[in-house]
Amino acid sequence: MTAKDPQGFGLGLRPVYYPEILESAQPVDWFEIISENYMVPGGRPLAMLDRIRADYPMRMHGVSLSLASTDPLDFDYLRALKRLIARVEPELVSDHLAWTGVHGLNLHDLLPAPLTRESLDHCVERACRAQDFLGRRIALENPSTYVAFAGDELSEADFLAELARRADCLLLLDVNNVYVSAFNHGFDAHAYLDRLPKERVAQIHIAGHTHAGTHIVDTHDHPVCDDVWALFSYVWRTFGPIPAMIERDDLFPPFSELLDELRHMRALAETEEKAFA
Repeated sequence: MTAKDPQGFGLGLRPVYYPEILESAQPVDWFEIISENYMVPGGRPLAMLDRIRADYPMRMHGVSLSLASTDPLDFDYLRALKRLIARVEPELVSDHLAWTGVHGLNLHDLLPAPLTRESLDHCVERACRAQDFLGRRIALENPSTYVAFAGDELSEADFLAELARRADCLLLLDVNNVYVSAFNHGFDAHAYLDRLPKERVAQIHIAGHTHAGTHIVDTHDHPVCDDVWALFSYVWRTFGPIPAMIERDDLFPPFSELLDELRHMRALAETEEKAFA
C-alpha cells in the first residue's frame, strides 16, 4: 500500500465499512475514529482498529469530554482516552464545545454551552487541565445548535476564538454545523467563519443533515448538500489547505458512494487551489 497523506482527505471509520477497507487499498488518506467506540479492554473493535491502523493514519474524535459541564472532569475517562491515544498515535485528538450531562447523569447528547464570560472562563480552565493531563493539544469542534441562551454575551465564533487563544487549544471546524446553526438562528455563515482564527483550525468536518423546513437537524445520515459544499469551498479558499473529512453515522450508503463524495471534496479543493495559485 502506498503511503497515505495525514494532511489530506479522510473518512470517519465505521464498522459497517470494515470489509471494504480491509479487502483492498482505498483512496482515503486517513480515518477518524469515534474514541469511545474503542475505549474497551479488548475484543473485535480494537482488533479491527489495529488492522486498519497498520495501513492508514488515524485521528480520534470524542463525544464525552463534556467540557462545558459543571460536573468535575472525569479523569477515569481521560485515563482511558490517554491509553487509547498511546495505542493509536493519532494525528489529532478532538472533542466538542458542549456538555453531555450533569450530576453524574449522562444524557448521551452534545448540549450547547452558554456563551457567557463565566462559561468561557470555565471551559478554558477545563480545556487546560484536560490538555495537561493528556500531554497534548486537543481540538474543539463548533456545535450544531437549535436554541440559544437569553443570557449569551458572546457570539459563538468569538467564544471559540477566545477559548482557543486562552487555552492554547486547536479548533475542529465542522462546516455542516456552521450551516445548520446559521439556518436555525438566522446568522450569516460567512461572517461566522471570518471571525474564527485561521491559524487554530486543525481539521474540517463535512456531513449531511435533515432539513425539516423550519429548522435543520445535524443527523449525518444524508449526502452533503450543495450549500454545504459551497461553504466548504469558501473555507478552503479563505483558510487554505486543512485536513478534511466526511462524516456518515446513519443510513449508510454503499462505500463507493462515500468515496464519490470524497472525490468531490478533493475536486473542489483542487479547483480553489488552482484559482488562487
